[in-house]
Amino acid sequence: MSATATTPRTAPARHQQHRGGSSLAGTGTLLRLALRRDRVRTPVWAFSVALLFLYAVTALDAVYPTAADRQVRAELVSSPAAIMMSGPGYGLDDYTLGALVANEFALWAMIAVAIMNVLLVVRHTRAEEETGRSELVRAGVVGRHAPATATFLLALIANALVAVLSGAVLVAAGLAAADSFALGAAVGVTGLVFAAVGLVTSQLTEHARTASGLGLAALGVAFLLRAIGDVQQTHGSWVSWLSPIGWAQQIRSFVDLRWWPLALSLALVVLLLLLASSLATRRDVGAGLFPPRAGPADAARSLRSPFALAWRQQLGSVVAWGAGIAVMAYASGTFVDSVGDMVDELTATSPEMAALFGEDDLVNGFVAVLTVFMALAVGGFAISSALRARAEETSGRAEPVLATATSRTRWLGAQLAVTVLGSVVLLVVSGLALGLGALTVGVTTPTLGEYVAAAVVYLPAVLALVGVVWVCLGWRPGLAGLAWVLFLWAFVVGIFGSLLEDLPDAARGVSPYWHVPQLPGDDLDAGSLGLLTLVALALLAVGFVGFRRRDVTST
Repeated sequence: MSATATTPRTAPARHQQHRGGSSLAGTGTLLRLALRRDRVRTPVWAFSVALLFLYAVTALDAVYPTAADRQVRAELVSSPAAIMMSGPGYGLDDYTLGALVANEFALWAMIAVAIMNVLLVVRHTRAEEETGRSELVRAGVVGRHAPATATFLLALIANALVAVLSGAVLVAAGLAAADSFALGAAVGVTGLVFAAVGLVTSQLTEHARTASGLGLAALGVAFLLRAIGDVQQTHGSWVSWLSPIGWAQQIRSFVDLRWWPLALSLALVVLLLLLASSLATRRDVGAGLFPPRAGPADAARSLRSPFALAWRQQLGSVVAWGAGIAVMAYASGTFVDSVGDMVDELTATSPEMAALFGEDDLVNGFVAVLTVFMALAVGGFAISSALRARAEETSGRAEPVLATATSRTRWLGAQLAVTVLGSVVLLVVSGLALGLGALTVGVTTPTLGEYVAAAVVYLPAVLALVGVVWVCLGWRPGLAGLAWVLFLWAFVVGIFGSLLEDLPDAARGVSPYWHVPQLPGDDLDAGSLGLLTLVALALLAVGFVGFRRRDVTST
């Protein structure tokens, strides 16, 4: 009798003690766990950004060794189109090596670090809740805010590492120490902003992929606001000050250094953390702030196939990526008419340089650069979409499907079909949006069809990225994320390839995008595209073979 009476009294007492504990209990233990889990990933990201800066300053010093050479470069990047893709253009009157690096490379380092932070935060918070691991952890002595706090501390450590390493390599390359570490700090603080953005989006939805998409959409808005503001007015208009990326660029490294704009970013971080904390107290563990709508009891006939199910699962992602790419492509297309102004400026300041270009060729070259950028964005979608198959497997959802009459080949083929179809749709959308933007400002050459062709021709390169994911999924699933390393290299070669003139062709050739002709200016090389397509198909086939031979796991 006494034992029976004791049980209901002591269990609630322990529960009350747990509930009454600190909301940060267990933060240190979770931080150590996160550091162990990311002991490879975080240093790779940090060293990659630092090496990008090191290679940039070394290569640019070799390509533009004199002040006269750098001034010619300044003329080329002073057009509205170039400012949109780089920054507000501080120091163009006396274009030093440091100003060149800060103006043309810092933006892309910030974007890379922002992506790193969104993915890092969502992976350690929302993804853990989605899989149910967070609930098991919080069944112990772990406070409500401990997982998010440990994750943000991990992001703080990662961004501090990025900032210190980036500043150190710039100093080692001979640039001023204060400006070098200020530029590194700007990149790191911008990363912290998007780490806080990731914490907020992780409270809104119950799915990690949607939380990541919302965070990356916020990054796209920040990029677009900065681009519009910097083009509107020399050194940025008030619109530029609506973007944390714009704040980071306003420190004017290597020109007229000022630290105070970074305080705006830090203030925004604090506000976002407070918002994330408030939202976290308003929802249940594993659920988002916005609960999902109840679906019908029976699936529609149109959903009774592996492809239909995969397409339904990824439709939101396709729409989100498509909207972001369309907005960015359309906005970029509206600057095509500014290329003519750049030719006039070159003629006035450097006739011998302008004589190298015809206006039509320059327009085609500018369109080709924009198309590469959009095709790289589609490549990012393709990798993310291809990795969805691995997520279905590790979550345990693939195994019940494969237990039915659905074969492995059919299930994996459905996943691939959705990735390919989504990539084709996004490539067409990017070409159409870019062409419509140009038509809006009265530019009728190239034609709309040529814009679409220039984008769709990158499909073999996108498939090659998917092929790398597929090979890993088939034989070494844990290495599937390495496809992002190839994507990063493709980005560097695609965006900065013209600057890195001393880069060997063998190194450029690692990027599948390097083998694609840049239409509409280049001739269509059917042989190169055919070979790239065969390589992509071979990689996909090897992946299918491996998947058929290995065990399906949920870990």
